[in-house]
Amino acid sequence: MNLLDQLKNVTVVVADTGDFERMKNFTPKDATTNPSLILKAAQLPAYRYLIDSIIQKYPDADVNQLIDYLLVAFGIEILNIIPGRVSTEIDAELSYDLDASIAKAHQIIALYKDAGIDKDRILIKIAATWEGIQSARILESEGIHCNLTLVFNLMQAASCAEAKVKLISPFIGRITDWHKKNLGDHWDESTMSGLNDPGVLSTSKIYNYFKYFDIQTEIMGASFRNIEQIQALAGCDLLTISPELLEQLQQSQGDLKTQLSFLKSKTMSFDSIQCDEVSFRNEMNNDLMASEKLSEGIRNFVSDTKKLKELLSSWQ
Repeated sequence: MNLLDQLKNVTVVVADTGDFERMKNFTPKDATTNPSLILKAAQLPAYRYLIDSIIQKYPDADVNQLIDYLLVAFGIEILNIIPGRVSTEIDAELSYDLDASIAKAHQIIALYKDAGIDKDRILIKIAATWEGIQSARILESEGIHCNLTLVFNLMQAASCAEAKVKLISPFIGRITDWHKKNLGDHWDESTMSGLNDPGVLSTSKIYNYFKYFDIQTEIMGASFRNIEQIQALAGCDLLTISPELLEQLQQSQGDLKTQLSFLKSKTMSFDSIQCDEVSFRNEMNNDLMASEKLSEGIRNFVSDTKKLKELLSSWQ
């Protein structure tokens, strides 16, 4: 049995792509998208028909409306392939605007509803800023489930859990990238990879904390750089994986060991984290990696959204 099939026995496998034709090869349960992935897919000739159909259907729409229509169009196509949920991200420019985030989420859910898609199959993807977490708190209370993305430390994760968020996405690869860059010549691949990978350690801590306190928020590891990181998190609730790494797992043989488990977490000990706004902002300010990667992630998503808008404008 290949590593992908073994992984599916202990973890929900999620496809991290907008290339929905390619994801068919891996039969994932769920799928995640973001502005960067949609931008990449939108430039593939295979999906030009989808963009053309949106422009023709909504000839009077402005580019901001077209973005929403396009994101939902990709989401609908993905939901026709997978049995589970798709994550659709709101504009990253709204990451610090609670009211605007809620309004945008309502708009996206309404578009899916118009297409006959139940809201339980949608996860609204929001950056895990303080404002993003509070907007998700309100949306969850309305029955709209959220995926809080760009999670880089336990404070962000615990704050999401306190807000009763459905799912969080810790970014393993980007955590490791930061440590590699900052350690420079002191980075030792032999001792800082696998189970000792900084991104793996961070996500394992979040998993164990959540299970120790019986927190219901789902944990979905994201942003992988190699299959070794994925194997080191086998047993996590969900893992969202690029087609390139899904293919590597599918083509790799060997015995996959479950690394994370509810029972193992219960043997550990944790102090409960205070999740008020002052504590959150102080912790983020003191965690250079988390604060840098959160702001960088938001900037990159904003940049790719602008590129996607330019692409749509050029085709109108």
